Amino acid sequence: MKKQRKLDKRRRRQCKTNYRKRLILLKGKSPRFVVRKTNKYLILQIIRSLHAKDKVLYSVNTKELLKLGLNEKNKGSLKSIPAAYLGGLLLGKKAKELKERVILDTGLIPNTKGSRVYAVVKGLSDSGMEIKYDPKILPSEQRIFGENSKIKKEEINDVVEKIGIKIKSEVKIGEKE
Repeated sequence: MKKQRKLDKRRRRQCKTNYRKRLILLKGKSPRFVVRKTNKYLILQIIRSLHAKDKVLYSVNTKELLKLGLNEKNKGSLKSIPAAYLGGLLLGKKAKELKERVILDTGLIPNTKGSRVYAVVKGLSDSGMEIKYDPKILPSEQRIFGENSKIKKEEINDVVEKIGIKIKSEVKIGEKE
């Protein structure tokens, strides 16, 4: 008789869900701040889970930055670090009445120092939302404000003004450290 192998769950085999990580996040009973990358955009959501069923409370796609005055020629850079930061600011403005601390859920995206995920966390934190993070892991101010990106500092300033949030950053936008 052949020995039977236990199969992993379907979503784990498809590389869509890490069940061990999801269970830890669900035990936290706090809203989750979910960051997902696609080929063109970043999708940012705040999700509350009740009885393992997820309900999206607030959602932002970085495509919405085009409506706020980001130049149409920058359409290809809507998943860059400056776009991620601006997306975090926009989500923080939408979710300003949420008074709870949120927990970062990156899914299967690896934790890399200075990545787009942490630029989004910086944007969410600068908008006034409460999220726990280590400042050492955030990207530098120059990278966030477009030093190596197609998105220019002036465009970032315009979008920040249209979002209407005062940034609590030590470095003013457009200045070097």
